[in-house]
Amino acid sequence: MDEFNLDELIYNKPGHLIRRLHQIATSVFHEETDGFDTTPVQYAALAAVRAYPGIDQLRLANAIGFDRTTIAGVVERLEGKGLISRSPGIADRRTKLLSLTATGAALLQGIYPGTERAQARTLAGLDQAERALFVAMLQRVVAANNETSRVPVSPPPARVA
Repeated sequence: MDEFNLDELIYNKPGHLIRRLHQIATSVFHEETDGFDTTPVQYAALAAVRAYPGIDQLRLANAIGFDRTTIAGVVERLEGKGLISRSPGIADRRTKLLSLTATGAALLQGIYPGTERAQARTLAGLDQAERALFVAMLQRVVAANNETSRVPVSPPPARVA
C-alpha cells in the first residue's frame, strides 16, 4: 500500500460499510418513528416480549443480542413508560417475568408502519429481489459469526414459564 486510498483502506471494507449502514438504519428508524419516543433497542425488546410473554430479563437479552447491563436499563425505561410490567417468577421469585402492557401493545401496533418504512428506506437502491437476497446474506453472515459476538443470540423456547 503505497498511497492512502480510502477506497482500499475503508470505503470498500465490510466492517466500515456495516457500521455506516447501522448509522443510517438508526437515523432512518428515528425519522420514521418520530413521536413514539422509542429506540431501535426498545422496539426490539418490546417485540420480543410480545413474541414471548413472560420472558425473563436474561432470556430477553439473549433473544435480541444485548448484554445484561444494557437490557436492565432498557427494561427499566420501558417499565417506567408503562409499556411493560414485571412480575416475580413462579419457580424463582427473584426472576422477573416481563409482559407487555396494553399501552405497550398499542405502541407496537402504532409504530409498526414506521418501522416497515424505515426498513424499506434503509434498503433504498435495491429492488425487491435484491432486498430479499441482501437480507438472506446478512442472516447467513450473522449466523456464521453469532458465537463470536459479545452476546450471541439464542431465541428462548416457545413457552417461557
